[in-house]
Amino acid sequence: MIAHKKEFYGGFGLFVAFFVVLFIIFSPVFGGQNGLDYMDSLYNSISKGSAYYVPKVKEETDTFIGNNVTMALKMADENQAQQAASLFTKAGATAEVSEAQLNISGDLGNILANCLEDSDSMYNNDGTTVSSKYGYNERQVLYNWHKALTAADKNLKKQKLFKEATVVSSAIKKVVETSYNYYKIEPQKIGDKVGIVIFSLVFYVVYTLWYGFAILFMFEGWGLRLEH
Repeated sequence: MIAHKKEFYGGFGLFVAFFVVLFIIFSPVFGGQNGLDYMDSLYNSISKGSAYYVPKVKEETDTFIGNNVTMALKMADENQAQQAASLFTKAGATAEVSEAQLNISGDLGNILANCLEDSDSMYNNDGTTVSSKYGYNERQVLYNWHKALTAADKNLKKQKLFKEATVVSSAIKKVVETSYNYYKIEPQKIGDKVGIVIFSLVFYVVYTLWYGFAILFMFEGWGLRLEH
């Protein structure tokens, strides 16, 4: 039995409306995207604008120009080692492949400069330049950079070349990973979308409370109340 019809049907109306809005959110009505995908793309675009570290990292890597290193890098397999070898030879280093091992000798500063150049192109969504440079998929190029530099970081630490390892790690985290993750995302300034951002945050709070009050009113309509 419904003890309080006004409260029950009011809550039921809120409950139904909640799922109507939820259906709209999951429908492709936002430029061909559903609401979640649209907001995800928006926040990725906004965050990309504040995640450009190439110039700052380049200042660090340039101090290592003239610093020659020799490294033995363990790659996943021989194919990856062959692909990664060209990353280093394009920077003027020598690279020898022995099955899955890649032996590198060259100027660390120049190697990282080449890495930053490729990453910068990818950050700016210019994958064609990168794929043309190496002859294979641009995402794979950046993936190989990540794997090769991660191996280089470990090998340099093993040699107790900690300053060199630190700058390599910085290039991986601040440049390579950022460029890979934001590839093909167009950057936007938060000031251009401030209205949508504020609306989305307010809507999130209101929508959460909406569901809670719908359930509350329905239960109170049934005559169920919390007692202290």
